[in-house]
Amino acid sequence: MSAILSVDDLNDFISPGVACIKPIETLPTAQPKHTSSEYEVSFNTEVLPPSDLPPAEISLTDCLACSGCVTSAEAVLVSMQSHSEVLKELDSAPQLRLVVNERTGIRVENMSEGGRIYVASVSPQTRASIAATFGVTEVEAGYMIEQLLSGPKGIKNRAVYRNSFQYIVGTNVAREACLVLGADEVSHLEKEAKSEHAPKKPILTSSCPGWVCYAEKTHPHVLPHLSRLKSPQALTGTLLKTVLSRKLGISPDRIWHVAIMPCFDKKLEASREELTDAVWEGTGTRGVRDVDSVITSKELLMLADSRHIDFATMPRVPLPAATRIPLPDSTLNSFLFPSEWRRNNKPEAGSSGGNLYYILQYIASQNDGATVKTVRGRNSDVTEYTVNSSSGDVLFKAARYYGFRNIQNLVRKLKPAKASRMPGGRPVGSARRPGAQSAGPDYSYIEVMACPGGCTNGGGQIKVDDAIIASRLPAGVKPGPAEQKAWLAQVDEAYFSGEDGPNDTISSDSGDLVEGISPSYIRDTMAHWASITNLPLDRLAYTSYREVVSNIGKGPNEMERVIEIAGKIGGGW
Repeated sequence: MSAILSVDDLNDFISPGVACIKPIETLPTAQPKHTSSEYEVSFNTEVLPPSDLPPAEISLTDCLACSGCVTSAEAVLVSMQSHSEVLKELDSAPQLRLVVNERTGIRVENMSEGGRIYVASVSPQTRASIAATFGVTEVEAGYMIEQLLSGPKGIKNRAVYRNSFQYIVGTNVAREACLVLGADEVSHLEKEAKSEHAPKKPILTSSCPGWVCYAEKTHPHVLPHLSRLKSPQALTGTLLKTVLSRKLGISPDRIWHVAIMPCFDKKLEASREELTDAVWEGTGTRGVRDVDSVITSKELLMLADSRHIDFATMPRVPLPAATRIPLPDSTLNSFLFPSEWRRNNKPEAGSSGGNLYYILQYIASQNDGATVKTVRGRNSDVTEYTVNSSSGDVLFKAARYYGFRNIQNLVRKLKPAKASRMPGGRPVGSARRPGAQSAGPDYSYIEVMACPGGCTNGGGQIKVDDAIIASRLPAGVKPGPAEQKAWLAQVDEAYFSGEDGPNDTISSDSGDLVEGISPSYIRDTMAHWASITNLPLDRLAYTSYREVVSNIGKGPNEMERVIEIAGKIGGGW
């Protein structure tokens, strides 16, 4: 009988009674004396193992928050992507020097010194968290982040090789690409132009990694419904690595990308084997991540503190234009770094990217006189929407489900009916009565997010009980739910009310604008990206999901445990 790792085995622990679900692929081939399940980490306590065997390693990619291996506060796994890792990478070797020549373009120097090109992407929710923390606008917060990562008073001022990030991109641009491609995905499904890899109706959003991990581990029946689109974080990573590697003639592992996100679960998303160069290159082996590391909003402050930098003193102005290195493709450089910027964060779109809101507006724009109707659900995190024709007919039906408890209700509705074991018996489960509506909700699209309130309330955001915020509370007031709710309102205000600024949304002179976004411009840009990289768009912009075999959360007493695990990870399941 195999044993589960305990405190006596490691300097950390894995909760008793939980088996690792990852097959032991890297262990020595020697057979143990007592054979057990290949899905368990086995130790023979009766016979001493050979002393020359390499240690067993379980990477973050292997675990992928499987809810099976739970270390103390999940710190061991998530520390693999941290602010200290970012600083260690920056101090590993002199960065590659990019030299701009008007005649020959951009070339790379000092390739033999072992350095890399460093790129960063920043989410708008992170900028909002920083803005609320330091009492600035979201745009000014973006400038402060840029100054920290690349400015003369930032982290490079105290670095070994004076390395910094050569490219800093806001994920708003990739988000708008995701919005247009997502609307196309839904439209194709509505027109029944289905392909082999198209999701089933209703389509569920897949940009929230906490929700995706939960579905893969506990409810694989919903996987065929997940949107195949990459998240803005993943799409940004793929775009940067494909363009830079192809245009500069360097390997993807010479490009190092950190994403600054509101959620700890984004670290898990970055670790997925489906989001590496092996997928878009088609090699089928473990490859280089499109996003090498993810740090959260609060870890950004830790990054500054580690270099003894007072983040509050960072200049609130952009870096000089002369110091910027253009992307080695003019079309995609204009796409990622537009010369004109507009904001598109509307309260009605929510704080999680506005997938559902954009699709509703897109469907309405395709039908003259159509209007969008909103129906409040059982709580503030459940809302139903319909697009109605001018005559009142329902053209499209969708919903929003935020928070773990609401998600539970959703997946139960999507659960397929089970055949009755009784001869001639009716199906049981979610099946309806004969002649009634088919099983499951009749939505075409559902926006699902693990965190109540959406991404501005992500587990990696700066919270009211963090020292920098708690110290501002009146004397004797302890941070609690009421204080956190008031603080989140300030973050939302920063997210929704900022003025125009860099790396926000795409501006286009096209006449086909939907909520300020030109679908034709997005499609043309995506086609150009595929053309210059000589890669099909379905490999660049889309991904896949897989069932993770685990018993966690499926037993009668496991629900509280799953919620506890998710809380430790920080995704707010």
